Amino acid sequence: MKHTPGNVPAARTGVVLTDAHRRFFHAIPKVELHCHLLGAVRHSTFVALAERNHAPLEWEQIEAFYTRGEKPVGVLRVLRALDQYLLSQPDDLHRIAYEYLEDAASHHVRHAEFFWNPTGTIRVSRIGYAQAQAAIVAAIRDAARDFGISARLIPSIDREQDPDEAVQIVEWMKAHRADEVAGLGMDYRENDRPPEFFWKAYRNARDAGFRTCAHAGEFGMPWRNVETAIELLQVDRVDHGYTIVDNLALCARYAAKGIVFTVVPTNSYYLRTLPAEQWAERHPLRHMPSLGLKVHPNTDDPTLHNVTPSQAWELMFSHFGFQFDDLRTFMLNGIDGAWVDPATKATWRVEWAREFSRLSDALHEALALPRR
Repeated sequence: MKHTPGNVPAARTGVVLTDAHRRFFHAIPKVELHCHLLGAVRHSTFVALAERNHAPLEWEQIEAFYTRGEKPVGVLRVLRALDQYLLSQPDDLHRIAYEYLEDAASHHVRHAEFFWNPTGTIRVSRIGYAQAQAAIVAAIRDAARDFGISARLIPSIDREQDPDEAVQIVEWMKAHRADEVAGLGMDYRENDRPPEFFWKAYRNARDAGFRTCAHAGEFGMPWRNVETAIELLQVDRVDHGYTIVDNLALCARYAAKGIVFTVVPTNSYYLRTLPAEQWAERHPLRHMPSLGLKVHPNTDDPTLHNVTPSQAWELMFSHFGFQFDDLRTFMLNGIDGAWVDPATKATWRVEWAREFSRLSDALHEALALPRR
């Protein structure tokens, strides 16, 4: 069974979504700050690349990659398969990035910041860093021209690799600077790979003037990983960060600092480990805003999670119980967390807030609801 917002087990919010709701979620202006490039590959593109490269993948395997059941498995095996079997030339990365940005723009994402793991591209796919980055940057520029979406690339550490590989990534970034390459990230399995392993790469990235973020507290790992990412690695924002709710003093500290947490309503760890009828009620994400934390919803791996940016926002309303005022705040949080210049942020905050209010008023009028 496909696992989409239409058949995700519903939280007990009593919300009945209408077409007017869905038009609203689609139309609101958005940034996307947490998306993995290889988790955004269109199904048709995956098939085309597999056929071209004669990849040893059965049709059933590929279909399973794009299927989300009641207890969805993680997507990391798919990302490994892409590096191993499908990517063979820089144009492949251009195609995937360009298509992702096209899809995002179709859901009124105005700005996207997405992750790419250079280690897999270079060591496994055998595409050089300079050529790979140039292809992705070209896709960003082409998408800006064709779809009006701005974007930034975040080369990211594969934390399952040796920490020296992370240091090398920063050296590659320094040697091939581009305005579109905004900073350093870190992802893949957090288990047994705590943030402190990678302190040197983060120090070097900061010294070189790059922004930083890191996945932490994603796989049910302890809140201390979030603390380490913020205090030792000195990240500008946190990806996931859910287990921070287990330490109220740190929640208060990071709320006061205004750190943005890029959360994912389709996070497969909690879908996999919590009861189907309770996952949204018991997901730590539900409690983060009430603890003062600045959260912003994202797709993570949109095609593999079978979710669009519009549906990610829809889930925040329909399953997690957040209201329109909350969504407006989350939208502004995304602007605050984006790695763009202060003048652009100031303009977006004014214009997008006005646009959100207009769309919200139209929705409430269509549903005959009191305006908030």
